[in-house]
Amino acid sequence: MSQVFSEETHRNLLARIPHCTGREISDWLRTVDDGPALFRFEEKVSWLRSEHDLAYGHAKAIIHEYDLRRAARKLR
Repeated sequence: MSQVFSEETHRNLLARIPHCTGREISDWLRTVDDGPALFRFEEKVSWLRSEHDLAYGHAKAIIHEYDLRRAARKLR
């Protein structure tokens, strides 16, 4: 898992994504989960950007949040 932003920057980006994209974070996380089985962080970011026309920062924030939540599930 890659730390891509400070925690504050990450939270600010996540807060803006619904306004900028018209979709909630939970929708984006499901999209990533249903997407191709890519392993590298940057591959996932590139896929989101090319398939869904997202800004680079938004795509990175979504993938980072996805990885954080996936890691949290594994710890349970």
